[in-house]
Amino acid sequence: MNIKKHILTIAGLDPSSGAGLTSDIKTFEAHGFYGLSVCTAVTVQNDIAFKDCVWVDKRVIIDQIKTLFERFKIPVVKIGIIQSWEVLLEVVELLKKLNSKIKIILDPVLKASAGFDFHAKQNLEVLEKVLEHCYFITPNYDEIKGLFPEKDIEETIEFIADKTNLYLKGGHREDKKGWDAVYYSKIVQLNIPPIAETVFQKHGSGCVLSSALASNLIHEIPLEDACKNVKMYVEKFLNSNESLLGTHSF
Repeated sequence: MNIKKHILTIAGLDPSSGAGLTSDIKTFEAHGFYGLSVCTAVTVQNDIAFKDCVWVDKRVIIDQIKTLFERFKIPVVKIGIIQSWEVLLEVVELLKKLNSKIKIILDPVLKASAGFDFHAKQNLEVLEKVLEHCYFITPNYDEIKGLFPEKDIEETIEFIADKTNLYLKGGHREDKKGWDAVYYSKIVQLNIPPIAETVFQKHGSGCVLSSALASNLIHEIPLEDACKNVKMYVEKFLNSNESLLGTHSF
């Protein structure tokens, strides 16, 4: 019997399944893994409009995580929206307590495309502690600018890369649009150009990238190859159709 390895997503529920928990699980399954999920929020949205977000109580989030770890071996976790940096810190500290070798991939969603702020208040001291527990962080250019607003983007990249690996998504770049940059081992920069000449915008593409990265990190392959695999998968997802909701295949 072929027993699939497990990956955990800790994220919000998107009724359209373009982003959040269900999008992550579809990505995990496409990579051959079994997706587990912990719900942090119930959102009221579709692929073009974001109307509301109801946060799940911290105790419920913690209990969901503990219950899953009682049953499953989880080597990698992807984290999406969580109500605050303080709650996020408790979550990552718990994950490390439950599995000291777990790889945490954080997709720091600060604002929905429709304008909803998930982290209106920044706690930079707590955010720094969160980064130290992560194996990767996957912001886009708008998000990385919002993480440490008192720094310019070069200073922010250097600051984050000194604490964790950074996959910087290039879809919002003003210069080389679509070029991703990966910073790891503190000093190595990997530039990944777009694969296709034309790509179609997709709701939840950031969630797909971070969950694809989580999937690739389970394999014992060089980090550069893992990141290039992620880029190829995401662009295949973007070009799966011309609508805002993509389909998954490997």
